[in-house]
Amino acid sequence: MDKVKIHNNSGAGIIWVVGWLFTIGFLKLTFWKGVLAIILWPYYIGSSISGLLK
Repeated sequence: MDKVKIHNNSGAGIIWVVGWLFTIGFLKLTFWKGVLAIILWPYYIGSSISGLLK
């Protein structure tokens, strides 16, 4: 039986973590909002930018 090796060199996970950390710092989120931002960070960025565009 042959062994299959899978390599993921796209860096998408690193980009996601950088975006999450940027959101926490840029929006000055509290700890629990930062935890919630793990999943919903595009929402926080969108709501912040929409406030700037008004």
